[in-house]
Amino acid sequence: MKPHVTLADTTTPNGARMTLVEHDGSFCIRVNGQPLMHSLVATSEIKLGTLGCERHSANDLQPKVLIGGLGLGFTLESVLQATGPKATVHVVELFPEIVEWNRTFMADLNGEALKDPRVEVLEEDVRAVISRSVETPYDVIALDIDNNTTAMVKVENHQLYEKLGIQDIFNALRPGGRAAIWFACADVAIEKMLRKVGFTVQAVPAKVYASSKRGAYMIYVADKPLSAKKK
Repeated sequence: MKPHVTLADTTTPNGARMTLVEHDGSFCIRVNGQPLMHSLVATSEIKLGTLGCERHSANDLQPKVLIGGLGLGFTLESVLQATGPKATVHVVELFPEIVEWNRTFMADLNGEALKDPRVEVLEEDVRAVISRSVETPYDVIALDIDNNTTAMVKVENHQLYEKLGIQDIFNALRPGGRAAIWFACADVAIEKMLRKVGFTVQAVPAKVYASSKRGAYMIYVADKPLSAKKK
């Protein structure tokens, strides 16, 4: 049996140990030993990018896309495939180490996507980027920064899913823009909050594996009306 090899590690703001582990050609990022993301379980991450860009596909001349959380790069790769050559894609990743792991250890996975001229990596907190984007809004915001409102990576992440955080997402989108948010399970409270600030919402189940019979994860697709104004 091939061993699990820890390739690199870092410490989260909460003091947890985050590791990159390789096993038989696959990669897993773990937090205190618990799997956070795995390259063999990427169907939902790909779907996040695809759903996010549905309204702003390759036919849109210059879509501006924000991806919150680089992870293993699957969402970034799907966004690049869904958008045209003049798209602008900002990838916001809190951990510089994860960006470096993608460029080095996982270069053959999706790491090459970071070299795409459409891509700019912002190594900071996605909440800060969203908050300052009111005057320069996005067409698409795709978020996969934690498992759900009970944060695993950073305690403060839950603030993005509170009323002020959701309002910031709404304001950081152009009229007609779309937010797609990945959750590890259904969350009625977040769906209600999205509707309350003015989004039209679809809760879309996402499969763990492409061959799964049903979706275990949930992607909340939130569309901002064309007539919406900044609140």
